[in-house]
Amino acid sequence: MTNKILLVLLVCPSFILSQTLTGTVIDKFTREPLETASVYFDHTTIGTTTDERGEFSIVYNDAVQSNLVISFLGYEKIIISDYRSKSNIIVELNVATNTLDEVYVNFDDELTRAQKLNLFKKEFLGTSRFANSCRILNEDKLILYYDSDNKTLYASSPVPVKVKNRALQYEIDFDIIDFEASYSVVDVEEQYFKLNAVTYLGTSFYKDLTNGLKRRVKKNREKVFKGSVQHFIRALFNKDLKSNGYQVFSKGKRVNEWDYITISDTKQKGIKSVSLKSNITILYRRAKQSSFELKTDKIYIDVYGNYAPIIGVYLIGWLGDQRIGDTLPSDFGLDK
Repeated sequence: MTNKILLVLLVCPSFILSQTLTGTVIDKFTREPLETASVYFDHTTIGTTTDERGEFSIVYNDAVQSNLVISFLGYEKIIISDYRSKSNIIVELNVATNTLDEVYVNFDDELTRAQKLNLFKKEFLGTSRFANSCRILNEDKLILYYDSDNKTLYASSPVPVKVKNRALQYEIDFDIIDFEASYSVVDVEEQYFKLNAVTYLGTSFYKDLTNGLKRRVKKNREKVFKGSVQHFIRALFNKDLKSNGYQVFSKGKRVNEWDYITISDTKQKGIKSVSLKSNITILYRRAKQSSFELKTDKIYIDVYGNYAPIIGVYLIGWLGDQRIGDTLPSDFGLDK
Protein backbone atom coordinates (compact mmCIF):
# COMPACT_ATOMS: atom_id res chain seq x y z
CA MET A 1 0.00 0.00 0.00
CA THR A 2 1.27 3.42 -0.90
CA ASN A 3 1.94 5.72 2.01
CA LYS A 4 -0.42 8.64 2.43
CA ILE A 5 0.70 11.89 4.00
CA LEU A 6 -1.10 15.03 4.98
CA LEU A 7 1.54 17.72 5.40
CA VAL A 8 0.10 20.84 6.94
CA LEU A 9 1.77 24.23 6.82
CA LEU A 10 -0.09 27.28 7.99
CA VAL A 11 -0.46 29.35 4.83
CA CYS A 12 -2.83 32.20 4.08
CA PRO A 13 -2.61 33.26 0.41
CA SER A 14 -2.97 36.96 -0.42
CA PHE A 15 -1.17 39.50 -2.57
CA ILE A 16 -0.09 43.09 -1.83
CA LEU A 17 2.66 45.49 -2.80
CA SER A 18 5.94 45.59 -0.89
CA GLN A 19 5.77 47.27 2.50
CA THR A 20 7.30 47.34 5.95
CA LEU A 21 5.50 46.09 9.03
CA THR A 22 6.62 47.39 12.40
CA GLY A 23 5.44 46.38 15.83
CA THR A 24 6.10 45.86 19.52
CA VAL A 25 5.95 42.59 21.44
CA ILE A 26 5.05 42.81 25.14
CA ASP A 27 4.08 40.64 28.07
CA LYS A 28 0.29 40.83 28.27
CA PHE A 29 0.22 40.88 32.08
CA THR A 30 3.24 43.04 33.00
CA ARG A 31 3.13 45.18 29.84
CA GLU A 32 6.94 44.92 29.72
CA PRO A 33 8.65 44.63 26.30
CA LEU A 34 10.04 41.24 25.29
CA GLU A 35 13.53 41.38 23.84
CA THR A 36 14.75 38.74 21.31
CA ALA A 37 11.24 37.47 20.53
CA SER A 38 11.19 35.74 17.12
CA VAL A 39 9.14 37.36 14.36
CA TYR A 40 8.99 35.53 11.01
CA PHE A 41 6.86 34.62 8.04
CA ASP A 42 5.93 30.97 8.24
CA HIS A 43 7.93 28.56 6.06
CA THR A 44 10.27 31.27 4.72
CA THR A 45 13.75 32.65 5.32
CA ILE A 46 12.28 36.07 6.19
CA GLY A 47 12.47 36.85 9.90
CA THR A 48 13.86 39.08 12.62
CA THR A 49 13.95 39.49 16.42
CA THR A 50 12.76 42.25 18.72
CA ASP A 51 15.17 44.77 20.24
CA GLU A 52 15.47 45.85 23.88
CA ARG A 53 12.27 47.86 23.51
CA GLY A 54 10.42 44.85 22.14
CA GLU A 55 10.23 46.50 18.74
CA PHE A 56 10.69 44.91 15.32
CA SER A 57 10.60 45.87 11.65
CA ILE A 58 10.12 43.37 8.85
CA VAL A 59 9.81 43.91 5.09
CA TYR A 60 7.58 41.78 2.87
CA ASN A 61 6.11 41.88 -0.62
CA ASP A 62 3.72 39.92 -2.81
CA ALA A 63 6.06 36.93 -2.67
CA VAL A 64 5.25 36.48 1.02
CA GLN A 65 2.08 34.47 1.38
CA SER A 66 2.55 33.07 4.87
CA ASN A 67 1.11 33.96 8.24
CA LEU A 68 3.22 36.10 10.55
CA VAL A 69 4.47 34.14 13.57
CA ILE A 70 5.58 35.71 16.87
CA SER A 71 7.10 33.43 19.49
CA PHE A 72 9.14 33.71 22.66
CA LEU A 73 10.37 30.96 24.97
CA GLY A 74 7.94 30.42 27.83
CA TYR A 75 5.07 32.22 26.08
CA GLU A 76 2.20 31.12 23.88
CA LYS A 77 2.88 31.63 20.19
CA ILE A 78 0.81 34.13 18.20
CA ILE A 79 -0.08 33.60 14.51
CA ILE A 80 -1.37 36.64 12.60
CA SER A 81 -2.96 36.46 9.16
CA ASP A 82 -4.44 39.96 8.77
CA TYR A 83 -1.21 41.98 9.16
CA ARG A 84 -1.45 43.21 5.55
CA SER A 85 -4.08 45.77 6.52
CA LYS A 86 -1.79 47.28 9.17
CA SER A 87 1.49 49.15 9.29
CA ASN A 88 2.17 48.93 13.03
CA ILE A 89 0.96 46.36 15.54
CA ILE A 90 1.21 45.63 19.25
CA VAL A 91 1.49 41.93 20.07
CA GLU A 92 0.61 40.77 23.57
CA LEU A 93 2.00 37.37 24.56
CA ASN A 94 0.59 35.22 27.35
CA VAL A 95 2.85 33.13 29.57
CA ALA A 96 2.50 29.50 28.51
CA THR A 97 0.84 27.08 30.89
CA ASN A 98 2.09 23.55 31.50
CA THR A 99 0.61 20.97 29.16
CA LEU A 100 -0.40 17.38 29.72
CA ASP A 101 2.26 16.32 27.20
CA GLU A 102 4.75 16.28 30.05
CA VAL A 103 2.88 13.31 31.55
CA TYR A 104 4.03 11.15 28.66
CA VAL A 105 7.77 11.71 28.99
CA ASN A 106 8.25 8.45 30.88
CA PHE A 107 4.99 6.78 29.83
CA ASP A 108 5.15 2.97 29.59
CA ASP A 109 3.86 2.54 26.05
CA GLU A 110 5.68 -0.62 24.87
CA LEU A 111 8.45 1.27 23.08
CA THR A 112 11.70 2.66 24.40
CA ARG A 113 12.52 6.30 23.81
CA ALA A 114 15.19 5.27 21.32
CA GLN A 115 12.63 3.29 19.33
CA LYS A 116 10.14 6.17 19.33
CA LEU A 117 12.87 8.62 18.36
CA ASN A 118 13.89 6.49 15.39
CA LEU A 119 10.28 6.30 14.20
CA PHE A 120 9.85 10.05 14.62
CA LYS A 121 13.01 10.86 12.66
CA LYS A 122 11.97 8.57 9.82
CA GLU A 123 8.51 10.13 9.44
CA PHE A 124 9.50 13.71 10.24
CA LEU A 125 12.82 14.04 8.42
CA GLY A 126 12.29 11.38 5.75
CA THR A 127 14.58 8.71 4.33
CA SER A 128 16.07 10.36 1.23
CA ARG A 129 19.76 11.19 0.96
CA PHE A 130 18.93 14.79 1.80
CA ALA A 131 16.90 13.68 4.82
CA ASN A 132 19.84 11.52 5.90
CA SER A 133 21.99 14.64 5.97
CA CYS A 134 19.67 16.16 8.59
CA ARG A 135 20.36 16.21 12.30
CA ILE A 136 17.97 17.28 15.05
CA LEU A 137 20.02 19.54 17.29
CA ASN A 138 17.69 19.46 20.31
CA GLU A 139 16.11 16.01 20.21
CA ASP A 140 16.21 15.87 24.01
CA LYS A 141 13.33 18.37 24.02
CA LEU A 142 11.01 16.05 22.09
CA ILE A 143 8.07 14.51 23.95
CA LEU A 144 7.16 11.20 22.30
CA TYR A 145 4.20 8.96 23.09
CA TYR A 146 3.14 5.73 21.39
CA ASP A 147 -0.48 4.64 21.81
CA SER A 148 -0.49 0.87 21.33
CA ASP A 149 -4.29 0.69 21.17
CA ASN A 150 -4.55 2.70 17.95
CA LYS A 151 -0.96 2.08 16.77
CA THR A 152 -0.12 5.78 16.63
CA LEU A 153 2.99 7.77 17.51
CA TYR A 154 2.47 11.31 18.83
CA ALA A 155 5.12 14.00 19.22
CA SER A 156 5.32 17.48 20.68
CA SER A 157 7.97 19.85 21.97
CA PRO A 158 7.96 22.89 24.27
CA VAL A 159 10.42 24.60 21.91
CA PRO A 160 10.81 24.53 18.12
CA VAL A 161 12.52 21.42 16.80
CA LYS A 162 15.84 22.62 15.40
CA VAL A 163 16.96 20.72 12.29
CA LYS A 164 20.24 21.23 10.46
CA ASN A 165 20.15 20.08 6.84
CA ARG A 166 23.79 19.85 5.81
CA ALA A 167 23.10 18.96 2.16
CA LEU A 168 20.76 21.91 1.59
CA GLN A 169 22.50 24.22 4.09
CA TYR A 170 19.41 25.28 6.00
CA GLU A 171 18.76 25.35 9.72
CA ILE A 172 15.04 24.87 10.25
CA ASP A 173 13.10 25.79 13.37
CA PHE A 174 9.89 23.75 13.20
CA ASP A 175 7.36 24.52 15.93
CA ILE A 176 5.16 21.43 16.21
CA ILE A 177 1.45 22.01 16.64
CA ASP A 178 0.50 18.41 15.94
CA PHE A 179 2.34 15.26 14.88
CA GLU A 180 0.75 11.85 14.39
CA ALA A 181 2.10 8.79 12.61
CA SER A 182 -0.38 5.90 12.45
CA TYR A 183 0.55 2.35 11.52
CA SER A 184 -1.58 -0.40 10.00
CA VAL A 185 0.65 -3.25 11.16
CA VAL A 186 2.98 -3.27 14.17
CA ASP A 187 5.26 -6.04 15.43
CA VAL A 188 7.25 -4.67 18.36
CA GLU A 189 9.43 -7.76 18.76
CA GLU A 190 10.47 -7.72 15.11
CA GLN A 191 10.58 -3.91 15.07
CA TYR A 192 8.23 -3.85 12.09
CA PHE A 193 6.03 -0.78 11.60
CA LYS A 194 3.95 -0.47 8.43
CA LEU A 195 2.98 3.17 7.99
CA ASN A 196 -0.63 4.06 7.28
CA ALA A 197 -0.60 7.87 7.38
CA VAL A 198 1.39 10.82 8.70
CA THR A 199 0.00 14.20 9.70
CA TYR A 200 2.16 17.04 10.95
CA LEU A 201 1.13 20.59 11.57
CA GLY A 202 3.36 23.46 12.55
CA THR A 203 5.14 26.67 11.67
CA SER A 204 8.70 26.86 10.40
CA PHE A 205 11.53 29.31 9.83
CA TYR A 206 14.48 28.61 7.51
CA LYS A 207 17.90 30.09 8.20
CA ASP A 208 20.21 30.07 5.18
CA LEU A 209 23.63 28.82 6.29
CA THR A 210 25.52 29.66 3.08
CA ASN A 211 27.64 32.77 2.68
CA GLY A 212 27.10 33.13 -1.01
CA LEU A 213 25.52 30.09 -2.63
CA LYS A 214 28.00 27.28 -3.23
CA ARG A 215 27.67 25.35 -6.48
CA ARG A 216 27.08 22.01 -4.73
CA VAL A 217 24.40 23.45 -2.43
CA LYS A 218 22.70 25.20 -5.34
CA LYS A 219 22.63 21.94 -7.27
CA ASN A 220 21.15 20.07 -4.28
CA ARG A 221 18.44 22.68 -3.77
CA GLU A 222 17.47 22.62 -7.44
CA LYS A 223 17.31 18.82 -7.33
CA VAL A 224 14.99 18.91 -4.32
CA PHE A 225 12.81 21.60 -5.88
CA LYS A 226 12.20 19.81 -9.19
CA GLY A 227 9.34 17.36 -8.68
CA SER A 228 8.42 18.73 -5.24
CA VAL A 229 4.95 19.78 -4.09
CA GLN A 230 6.12 23.38 -4.36
CA HIS A 231 7.25 22.84 -7.97
CA PHE A 232 4.02 21.02 -8.89
CA ILE A 233 1.75 23.75 -7.48
CA ARG A 234 3.72 26.48 -9.24
CA ALA A 235 3.41 24.54 -12.52
CA LEU A 236 -0.33 24.16 -11.93
CA PHE A 237 -0.71 27.89 -11.38
CA ASN A 238 1.00 28.64 -14.69
CA LYS A 239 -0.91 25.86 -16.50
CA ASP A 240 2.44 24.59 -17.62
CA LEU A 241 2.66 20.99 -16.44
CA LYS A 242 4.15 19.44 -19.60
CA SER A 243 7.18 21.70 -19.95
CA ASN A 244 7.88 21.18 -16.25
CA GLY A 245 8.02 17.42 -16.74
CA TYR A 246 4.56 16.33 -15.54
CA GLN A 247 2.19 13.87 -17.20
CA VAL A 248 -1.35 13.13 -16.02
CA PHE A 249 -3.05 9.72 -16.05
CA SER A 250 -6.56 8.52 -15.25
CA LYS A 251 -7.35 4.84 -14.72
CA GLY A 252 -3.95 3.88 -16.07
CA LYS A 253 -4.21 5.88 -19.30
CA ARG A 254 -2.44 9.12 -20.13
CA VAL A 255 -4.95 11.95 -20.58
CA ASN A 256 -5.04 15.62 -21.46
CA GLU A 257 -4.44 17.19 -18.05
CA TRP A 258 -6.85 20.06 -18.64
CA ASP A 259 -9.71 17.64 -19.29
CA TYR A 260 -9.35 16.57 -15.65
CA ILE A 261 -7.93 19.69 -13.96
CA THR A 262 -9.79 22.98 -14.00
CA ILE A 263 -7.80 26.13 -13.22
CA SER A 264 -9.89 29.29 -12.78
CA ASP A 265 -9.08 32.89 -11.96
CA THR A 266 -10.59 34.36 -8.80
CA LYS A 267 -11.60 37.85 -7.76
CA GLN A 268 -8.39 38.05 -5.76
CA LYS A 269 -5.40 39.03 -7.88
CA GLY A 270 -2.73 36.35 -8.09
CA ILE A 271 -4.92 33.56 -6.70
CA LYS A 272 -6.44 30.76 -8.76
CA SER A 273 -8.78 27.91 -7.89
CA VAL A 274 -8.23 24.25 -8.75
CA SER A 275 -10.84 21.52 -9.05
CA LEU A 276 -10.58 17.92 -10.28
CA LYS A 277 -12.94 15.94 -12.47
CA SER A 278 -11.73 12.81 -10.65
CA ASN A 279 -8.67 11.54 -8.82
CA ILE A 280 -5.61 11.54 -11.06
CA THR A 281 -2.13 10.04 -11.20
CA ILE A 282 0.84 12.34 -11.80
CA LEU A 283 4.10 11.18 -13.33
CA TYR A 284 7.17 13.40 -13.09
CA ARG A 285 9.99 12.84 -15.59
CA ARG A 286 8.48 9.41 -16.36
CA ALA A 287 9.84 8.06 -13.09
CA LYS A 288 8.24 9.62 -10.02
CA GLN A 289 4.59 8.69 -9.54
CA SER A 290 2.00 10.30 -7.28
CA SER A 291 -1.77 10.38 -6.85
CA PHE A 292 -3.63 13.65 -6.42
CA GLU A 293 -6.96 13.53 -4.59
CA LEU A 294 -9.28 16.28 -3.38
CA LYS A 295 -11.89 15.66 -0.70
CA THR A 296 -13.13 19.21 -1.17
CA ASP A 297 -14.73 20.90 -4.19
CA LYS A 298 -11.76 23.16 -4.88
CA ILE A 299 -8.52 24.52 -3.49
CA TYR A 300 -6.78 27.85 -4.01
CA ILE A 301 -3.19 28.18 -5.22
CA ASP A 302 -0.64 30.89 -5.96
CA VAL A 303 2.45 31.13 -8.14
CA TYR A 304 4.76 30.55 -5.17
CA GLY A 305 3.56 27.00 -4.52
CA ASN A 306 1.16 27.66 -1.64
CA TYR A 307 -2.29 26.10 -1.48
CA ALA A 308 -5.29 26.31 0.81
CA PRO A 309 -7.22 24.85 2.44
CA ILE A 310 -4.85 22.10 3.49
CA ILE A 311 -7.40 19.68 4.89
CA GLY A 312 -8.91 17.53 2.16
CA VAL A 313 -5.85 17.53 -0.10
CA TYR A 314 -4.13 14.15 -0.41
CA LEU A 315 -0.85 13.50 -2.17
CA ILE A 316 0.04 9.83 -2.34
CA GLY A 317 3.31 8.36 -3.59
CA TRP A 318 6.34 10.45 -4.57
CA LEU A 319 4.86 13.79 -3.53
CA GLY A 320 3.41 12.31 -0.36
CA ASP A 321 6.69 10.71 0.67
CA GLN A 322 8.53 14.02 0.92
CA ARG A 323 9.33 15.14 4.45
CA ILE A 324 11.14 18.02 6.18
CA GLY A 325 14.50 16.81 4.82
CA ASP A 326 13.23 17.43 1.27
CA THR A 327 11.60 20.83 1.75
CA LEU A 328 12.64 24.34 0.81
CA PRO A 329 11.33 27.67 2.10
CA SER A 330 8.35 29.00 0.15
CA ASP A 331 10.39 32.02 -1.00
CA PHE A 332 12.96 29.74 -2.67
CA GLY A 333 13.96 31.00 -6.12
CA LEU A 334 11.83 34.13 -5.91
CA ASP A 335 14.88 36.39 -5.97
CA LYS A 336 15.21 35.41 -9.61
